[in-house]
Amino acid sequence: MTPQAADALLFADALACELAVPAEFVALAPAEPQRHQQHAAAVLAALAQIEDARRDGDDEHDESPAAARRLEAKLDLLLGLFGRLLREREGAPPARALRWSTRGARLRQRVDAAPGASGLLRLQAAAWLPETLELPAQVLAAGDEAVWLRFAPAPAELADALERHLFRLHRREIAQARRPRRSP
Repeated sequence: MTPQAADALLFADALACELAVPAEFVALAPAEPQRHQQHAAAVLAALAQIEDARRDGDDEHDESPAAARRLEAKLDLLLGLFGRLLREREGAPPARALRWSTRGARLRQRVDAAPGASGLLRLQAAAWLPETLELPAQVLAAGDEAVWLRFAPAPAELADALERHLFRLHRREIAQARRPRRSP
């Protein structure tokens, strides 16, 4: 499959996001894709719950006490520090350009895997969360600078959680694009 055909298959008429995150594709035969999918669904569900609670607290009528907001800010800092230390210790993958949808992903990584090879797309779902998502995937196409991956058929729970996560990321991309840029 050509890279253009893979792009069309993965992203045509689909909500897709582009960002740079610690991510890598590891070619291997996933013995238990369900285990990886269940874990990914649980991580995405917890992440959604946390981010939705934070968004609800951002209302202009926020009546939460200042002490609770300070405590949340301290926890954010501690989680960020813990995540950075853990990534340094475990040798987390470098940040790479990733475009993904619920169907699959294009990752800027050179991979020595033939189309049809199975493996895992490992990525960090949130900057403050050291947990890595491992999504079973199959190589559609590989080029000198990128690999196109189709996600394994996912249970409804993971498909819904992934769609929700991508929607939140897309909404953030739009909000950042609309923010006025400050001149130096």
